[in-house]
Amino acid sequence: QVQLVESGGGLVQPGDSLRLSCVASGFTFSTTDMWWVRQAPGQDLEWVSDISNGGAAYYVDSVKGRFTTSRDNAKNTLYLQMDSLKPWDTAVYYCAKDCRAVVATKSLECDYRGQGTQVTVSS
Repeated sequence: QVQLVESGGGLVQPGDSLRLSCVASGFTFSTTDMWWVRQAPGQDLEWVSDISNGGAAYYVDSVKGRFTTSRDNAKNTLYLQMDSLKPWDTAVYYCAKDCRAVVATKSLECDYRGQGTQVTVSS
């Protein structure tokens, strides 16, 4: 079965960096587009970034220039390098697959997500 296991979250100060990792199993990682999504308290799930199986990465405007998504297909691992963290980056971060925007509800749905890793940015 599909398993996605995130790690690397923590409590940091504004301006600090964190690197999240996600180890995937149960499917062919190398041919699968992958997503990073996040959910802040009381907020809907938000798309952060996605990366194609070929390595082309895309980002929500609020993280462009600060976050970098990469993947190591040999290790079945997805990464999110987060630099210059801001307090509003505070959320539970999930790696996910098979995500789509639901136009009717203006929401994001993903068929598979990991358990999430908490990122808290606070002084």
